[in-house]
Amino acid sequence: MIFDLFLFKIILVFPDLYKAIEDGVMKSSKSSHSFKSFRDLEVLVKNKSLPTRHEVVSKQVEIVQSPELEERLFKKAMEGVKPIPKDKTIGRKNQIKLPETTRNSEDAEALEKLVNLVRYGTGFTVSDTPEYIEGTGYNVSPSIAKRLHQGDFSIQAHVDLHGLRVNDAKETFEEFLDWAVTTGRRGVLIVHGRGLSSPSEPILKNKVREWLTRGPWRKWVVAYCSARKCDGGAGATYVLLRQRPVSKRLKVRQKNRRLK
Repeated sequence: MIFDLFLFKIILVFPDLYKAIEDGVMKSSKSSHSFKSFRDLEVLVKNKSLPTRHEVVSKQVEIVQSPELEERLFKKAMEGVKPIPKDKTIGRKNQIKLPETTRNSEDAEALEKLVNLVRYGTGFTVSDTPEYIEGTGYNVSPSIAKRLHQGDFSIQAHVDLHGLRVNDAKETFEEFLDWAVTTGRRGVLIVHGRGLSSPSEPILKNKVREWLTRGPWRKWVVAYCSARKCDGGAGATYVLLRQRPVSKRLKVRQKNRRLK
């Protein structure tokens, strides 16, 4: 049994050697019951002269076709093929609807607002433009000017200086304010234009602001600001007047109250 196991291992590990041994046995005399070849095997094992096991490695052969060969093969495959005339083809249009992203919706909304602003003036706020002006008189909170622009005070009279020269505009301006304070008009509107035809800055608009803040009428001014769009926007100015002008005595009295 041990011999059979040993022989089986030889067959598995050294198939070529087993074939050689088998050929030697077959060539020996049939009447001989000795296995001389196995004794020779023992000598080979001791001398370590046995052949090593050969591992068969399959090699993959890559077939590389040249571009010229591929072109010849393609032309050969296309022999006899005729292209379809363009007038006999049916055009196909694929309409791909792209998903609307958040950015596209925001751009569309901004564009819609811009169109409404240009066509109808929707969303236009005078106070958000560089042309907006406002100011307050002595010891007056800035919130009064904000309220004046928002329409919290009624406008009781107006004067139009648009198109007048500076001297004529100043004379009309003073006559109008003198009449307003005499008759008790507190909220008035002065139309002067935006000065778009001026070469650099709006002349009348700047002059009206100067007369309200530096001239003798500054004592009568509570607050002033650019008008709303319905009243002329940046081309007109709201003015809120006092019942009586600010005097030095009034300033001293208010100063003493703050000190107490």
